[in-house]
Amino acid sequence: MSIRTLPFLAVGAVLLVAGCSGGGDSAAPAASETSAISVAPSSTPAAPPSTPASTPQATSTRQSASAGAIERYETFLHAVGKEDLATACEIAAPAAKKAEDEGFGPCEQTFPVTFQMISPAQKRALQGATVDQAKVKKDSATKVEIPASAVKATAKFTDSDLGDAVLEYRGGQWYVTD
Repeated sequence: MSIRTLPFLAVGAVLLVAGCSGGGDSAAPAASETSAISVAPSSTPAAPPSTPASTPQATSTRQSASAGAIERYETFLHAVGKEDLATACEIAAPAAKKAEDEGFGPCEQTFPVTFQMISPAQKRALQGATVDQAKVKKDSATKVEIPASAVKATAKFTDSDLGDAVLEYRGGQWYVTD
């Protein structure tokens, strides 16, 4: 199951992410990406460590990367709850492009239908929804899967209400890709 299977998109499960390209290539934003790991220059060469010094930092980077994906997905959920079309379409741009290629219209046309299909209680719940990091699956430093069961909200959402989401790190930002 993926984000495109949200049942409150009954008119076509991909309406949530259909065509959110928002003009231009949002899936690959400007190349102002910064590295998550910085190395301070040393005035004298150091002997190589017996164990890789980057291991703890790499683990920390993966955890912070996952935290970045979670934060971005929460922003997406809040945008859906607030009917913030621009933000929802921007974050879901890659998945939306896939859906549009499959025949669905652009996000700016399809997402308003989605908003109408979400109950007021669900919208309020999405505005404050959070994600349980323990339930997030890190496929790699640039790809995470967030199951619907990881979403914590004041309204009850089932797997059939809110599908699983895949986020990927592209061009310096996390995007919903499936």
